[in-house]
Amino acid sequence: MLTGHGGRSEGLKLSVIGGGSSYTPELVDGVIRRARDELPIRRIALVDIPEGREKLDIVAGLARRMIERAGLDIEVSAGFDRESALAGADFVVTQFRVGGLAARAQDERIPMKYNVIGQETTGPGGFAKALRTIPVAIEIAHDVERLAPGAWIINFTNPSGIVTEAVTRHTGARCIGLCNVPISMQRAIAAGLGADPRFVKVEFVGLNHLSWARRVTTHGQDVTRAVLQHDAVRQQFERGGPQGPEVRGILDALGMIPSYYLRYYYFHDALVEEEKRHVREGRGTRAEQVMAIEKELFRRYADPGLSEKPAELSQRGGAWYSEAALACISAIYNDRDEVHVLDIPSRGAVPDLPDDAVVEVNCLVNGTGAHPLAQGPLSDSIKGLVQHVKAYERLTVEAAVKGDPDTAFLALLSHPLVPDACTARSLLEDILQASSQYLPAFDKTLRPKKDL
Repeated sequence: MLTGHGGRSEGLKLSVIGGGSSYTPELVDGVIRRARDELPIRRIALVDIPEGREKLDIVAGLARRMIERAGLDIEVSAGFDRESALAGADFVVTQFRVGGLAARAQDERIPMKYNVIGQETTGPGGFAKALRTIPVAIEIAHDVERLAPGAWIINFTNPSGIVTEAVTRHTGARCIGLCNVPISMQRAIAAGLGADPRFVKVEFVGLNHLSWARRVTTHGQDVTRAVLQHDAVRQQFERGGPQGPEVRGILDALGMIPSYYLRYYYFHDALVEEEKRHVREGRGTRAEQVMAIEKELFRRYADPGLSEKPAELSQRGGAWYSEAALACISAIYNDRDEVHVLDIPSRGAVPDLPDDAVVEVNCLVNGTGAHPLAQGPLSDSIKGLVQHVKAYERLTVEAAVKGDPDTAFLALLSHPLVPDACTARSLLEDILQASSQYLPAFDKTLRPKKDL
């Protein structure tokens, strides 16, 4: 379907599943910046669910004003017909949230009852989100196979690694997972070095939200040890957790730069207490804070005088999301042989994991897709944790696909942040009850059988 350097005469079609997301203006801004020179996108199809009508209409209006201001010829459609939105697409960006922020708030609060971190993608919160999301992601992937068989799915829906593994293992769709954490880390490292980001290379290895920067080079010189001494690297772990020597000790011992999400493993109990304190003080969980941010964002988006991405969007999170997504799409379309950090099946790149296990590593990206670069064996300092979490992820995929509560229980029991079987069982019961309307497969397996 893609021909590169100009493509089809009508240009490229980009479909966005979850088009009413507050992130969409960030994505549109990225399209605008690349539309003239490298990505001839001529159609953007935003699709969402009817319950999100108001947000979708507001986002579509802002997107059209942004494009008009840029003087570009890009058609923006918005609606609820997923098949129409997907038909003939060249690239499909998935950024949806089953159950919305209200479900996320439940995911964050439930684990805290058991002194386990309540977080959107890490631990039981990420497990709950994955159960709701995977069946929908697989449905979408099958639709893409049927309606746009040459299209690439660029998955930003969290938990990105688990969702991408479900799609790549259970469908034939071409799917690449994406996270803004690696690019955010790379840009922060470059800023700390006072270097041009184009010349700062970072070698990542691990899983989505469980990755480490093993090596940093600038102009070919290894500067990893110098980067480990930067205050910015230390401070990302100090928020809500141990301070100074404890953090420095971990960084020095590892000799690697952990992603922000490793805080939840290295300083779990301190961060649980921090989250509980926020709730006691009336600040709520992160989801509840985001609800307030989004309320103001959509008020700004609805202003007919606004025709650019507002500065307030930076408070929402997801920094560099657009840059990461559009850079990946451009590398495929323009057959560039660029290196990007992505979530794709290992295919032997990480020999400590199954070949079909999705990993987050440096990949060579060109017109044939993303290809993981060989990483070699994981060091003993991180191998156990990576394998532990990957076992949990694979069980979670199986549980979501089958709607099997026993496998779901084993998935939670396998997570390194869940302390014991009793906690795993209680967490599962609470999660299944709270998300029951979004888990029809589990409803069938849990429903008492009628007598024959």
